[in-house]
Amino acid sequence: MRHLTLCASALLLVTACAPAPETDTQPYPPQTDADGLVDSHFTDTYRTHLETISSDEFEGRAPGTRGEELTIEYITDIFRDLGVKSLTNSDYTQAVPLVRIAPSRVTDMALSHNGEESSLEYRTEMMGWTNRVVDSVSVENSEMVFVGYGIVAPEFGWNDYEGLDVEGKTVVMFVNDPGYATQDPAVFNGNAMTYYGRWTYKFEEAARQGATGAIVIHEDGPAGYGWGVIAGGSPVRFTMKTENRNMHRAKLEGWVNADAAEKLFANAGMSLSEAHELALSSDFAPVSLNTELSMIVENEFSDLDTYNIVGMIEGSKYPEEHIIYMAHWDHMGVDPISGEIFNGAQDNATGTAGLLAMAEKFAAGETPERSIVFAFVGAEERGLLGSAWYGENPLLPLEKTVAGINIDMLYAHGPVKDFVVVGWNNSNMQNFAEPHVIAQNRYLAPEANPEAGIFYRSDHFSLAKQGVPVMYAKGGVDHFFEGPEYGQREASDFLANRYHKVADKFNPEWDLRGIHQDMWVFFRVGNELANSRVWPQWAEGNEFEAVRLESEAQRN
Repeated sequence: MRHLTLCASALLLVTACAPAPETDTQPYPPQTDADGLVDSHFTDTYRTHLETISSDEFEGRAPGTRGEELTIEYITDIFRDLGVKSLTNSDYTQAVPLVRIAPSRVTDMALSHNGEESSLEYRTEMMGWTNRVVDSVSVENSEMVFVGYGIVAPEFGWNDYEGLDVEGKTVVMFVNDPGYATQDPAVFNGNAMTYYGRWTYKFEEAARQGATGAIVIHEDGPAGYGWGVIAGGSPVRFTMKTENRNMHRAKLEGWVNADAAEKLFANAGMSLSEAHELALSSDFAPVSLNTELSMIVENEFSDLDTYNIVGMIEGSKYPEEHIIYMAHWDHMGVDPISGEIFNGAQDNATGTAGLLAMAEKFAAGETPERSIVFAFVGAEERGLLGSAWYGENPLLPLEKTVAGINIDMLYAHGPVKDFVVVGWNNSNMQNFAEPHVIAQNRYLAPEANPEAGIFYRSDHFSLAKQGVPVMYAKGGVDHFFEGPEYGQREASDFLANRYHKVADKFNPEWDLRGIHQDMWVFFRVGNELANSRVWPQWAEGNEFEAVRLESEAQRN
């Protein structure tokens, strides 16, 4: 998982706003163990899968490495033993063509204002790059224009680009969205970020508008992380290979920090706080910053393929209709300097092992009426690229995808009462989960910090963008026996000391019963949908609802 939030949750029983449609009774009744836990055992194989996949032998499962080869071999061998059908070839793989872009030279951002020259320093005050697969890009004297939040959202009656021609210009915009800024639940989704608040969306929209450059203003609160996350990591980027070598992207993309933004706004005679007020005004219109930008980025790049691994249990009555379970198999590989291995045990061997156990459970039972797809996607740690490729190049029609269930980084420290839904009330998918969660003496809970936009940071998002209703959920921190303080302490320790570090290793002392409970919920939801005629729906007004409705006729 590229981005993470603490899975702290409200300790109140909460339910979704709309009931799930009635479906047939499940043939897998809950079982209670000696400690009074319900569904504490899903399969006999889960622990073995988890330990194996996160072992040193798999070398951290980085794309394009021996670790990837071993992962593919391990998963496909199990698929063959189970009789799972391939949708591609004999090894179940879907190639994901990538490009590795390494900047060899990035200049400071040169600014010209009323004949006066200044600059913003690379990494200290700004970050810049290009996703175009070219040796170099040069932006010369591009007029900088403030476009508020850089959002075009018809369902919210919002268009920051209205009446503006940005060809040749560099647009500057705030991160997050007006709902977070106002904390008004009537504005966008209030405190909960929408997709329009994500910086990825803002770069995409700027390109659609024809901008030469796209710059997002970083502030810790609305971004959800500090400037060090932007400027402190590796500048090497990975992108999907496209026929036009990403020439549809803006020539320049990047960030400036708040201090740098103050300098830019001063050139237009206003402050950062005044710009915030302006961006939220009902009569907002884009504002020239009276500044021209010049910058050069030079790249070295190389092509490589990584792979999604996809199998299917074909439905007995409606094989073209399918539920897709998804988990990313990749992690960060081997540190090139120290030689230490990023084993990625929780992130995301827990999900990879879970998806294998899911395939085993479905293969051992009665064949469902609809098909079940198991998609192990790659290059999640490089930017959700494997799932994005599948979303744009699906192996089965997405208009016949009933729903998606994402399994990413499960809690390995014992059974917990809260089943945390990321993207609370985005769709009615959580309503299908609720009765099964309650049967385990647990409760649904919303994520603790929806303003961070975690819903848009894992692989299910690649399906959501294509209109597929999805569920991303997992155990939280309200430990059955030790209480929420213990659970929160374990989650915080993982974040501080193991997340995306070499210390994320398999621990034989882990209590995996909470994961087994989650797996039962995932299984029952998918099995229930697979043996029904139900089509889950996005919440009315959700940003992905319109895409789904466009293909409604193909599901009737």
